[in-house]
Amino acid sequence: MSLNFFRADCQNPPISIDTFGLCDNEDGTKAYPDTANPENWIAEVKNENNLDITFTAVDKCVIHDHEYPNRGRCDGMLTTENHLYLVELKNQLPPWQSHAIDQLDSTIDFLLSIHNISQYKKRKVFACNKKRDKFVVIDNEFNKAFYHRTTFRIDIQAEIVVI
Repeated sequence: MSLNFFRADCQNPPISIDTFGLCDNEDGTKAYPDTANPENWIAEVKNENNLDITFTAVDKCVIHDHEYPNRGRCDGMLTTENHLYLVELKNQLPPWQSHAIDQLDSTIDFLLSIHNISQYKKRKVFACNKKRDKFVVIDNEFNKAFYHRTTFRIDIQAEIVVI
């Protein structure tokens, strides 16, 4: 199967407003950005520089449920000219973090195996959960090891700041 994380049919039009949300209805449909219904947001994207941010649905579009069985994938990807952020959206009580991190890790493996992403100077993964605190401290050693292994920084929080 041929993967392409930059397929136009999996992307929403760029959003350049200063705040919007990311949603996952968890009903078998793909995740999506939203500008009008904050009560549905699992993650909030802060875009104070009003950059053009493109949301790409990874789960259920770039990678469909029947493809790559037993391999995790995150819900979506946010990109600008210099940013590439992978996002896993959860609406669960603990334990959820290790599963979210595994899904993000697997997505990075898929992404790096088929795309050169060196043009993206700011690479980060976010594990977001609507039922948890907005920010969770991650062990510095884990953070460092994750970065050295993947070239992505990691955050477990529901606020995604694009600067």
